[in-house]
Amino acid sequence: MLKSPDFTVVGAGVFGAWTAWHLRRAGASVRLIEAWSPGHSRSSSGGETRIIRMGYGADEIYTRMAMRSLELWKDFGGGLFHRTGVLWMARQDDPYSTATRDTLARTGAPFEIADAGSLARQYPQIRLDDERIYGIFEPESGVLMARRSVAAVVDDAVERGVQYEIGEVRPPVATGTVVFACGPWLPKLFPDLLGSRIFPTRQEVFFFAPPAGDFRFNSTAMPAWIDFSDPRGPYGVPDIEGRGFKLALHRHGPAFDPDTGDRRPSAAALEEARAFLGERFPALANAPLSESRVCQYENTSNGDLLIDRHPEFQNIWLVGGGSGHGFKHGPAVGEYVSKRLLDGGLVDPRFALATKADSQHQTVY
Repeated sequence: MLKSPDFTVVGAGVFGAWTAWHLRRAGASVRLIEAWSPGHSRSSSGGETRIIRMGYGADEIYTRMAMRSLELWKDFGGGLFHRTGVLWMARQDDPYSTATRDTLARTGAPFEIADAGSLARQYPQIRLDDERIYGIFEPESGVLMARRSVAAVVDDAVERGVQYEIGEVRPPVATGTVVFACGPWLPKLFPDLLGSRIFPTRQEVFFFAPPAGDFRFNSTAMPAWIDFSDPRGPYGVPDIEGRGFKLALHRHGPAFDPDTGDRRPSAAALEEARAFLGERFPALANAPLSESRVCQYENTSNGDLLIDRHPEFQNIWLVGGGSGHGFKHGPAVGEYVSKRLLDGGLVDPRFALATKADSQHQTVY
């Protein structure tokens, strides 16, 4: 009979995969269980790309986590990270961006400031009609290949000795220490505890095909970007590996079930995305839609991560609440969870279950 592992991790998304990887690296025996496959199409870790950036307003805890994660992503190698840089666009009176500048300076994260004129000269493909807009550029940041990254971490964990299985685990669990890192399935697995604390919402992402021979929108000509000057919350990724110019709007959509939700894009969301393209990237105003995805966020009330022990089952840990900004933090989250499991210590209040409210008011972006 096989000996029971020291730890079981349920969910092979970015949080679960890196947790299993760190636990095994520390010498623990680990079983990683996934219901479908790493980075599958319904998971929050699915899709092609994610932005990794250091800027987080005044939330230094996430800036430092992103800095640590970037080190680990780069060490992992495999072409999973593209150093495109990340450009913040914001108005000069935006307090969140001002706080971002202060935090980047305090933590030593590299950044540059550019006024509207400088941005227009450097990136003529971006239309800026407001002279109050300026840029915060993070030259060391960039883009992660999401789906491939998760699969690569799982493969490496298995090579290191993690036991990987396709299966299903439901609480309670009688023996062993179990980490549930199931993304939008957490409130379904723990409805009484998390049903009103984690909010899966429908999110739409679009990819537009630049004109033939036009290299202004690929990763050699422009960075990943976030536009804090626009209330629609647009952000995007340049054309990488021919997938197209990625555009999404960062705001919470309607409630969404990851198992049964309709994943067909809506005409209204596409129309809104095209309207923004016409304003900010006019050369793409009529670009054909090359791909679209309906995925989900699974945020907590304010956007803080959830990393804590279950209040009724001392052998169960809950790790999630990361959608919308959590993918980049996978390596640091896995490291943090591993240390709590192996070495003990209190969970930071920002991650504690007790700090998760039952209504949404996002403060972490």
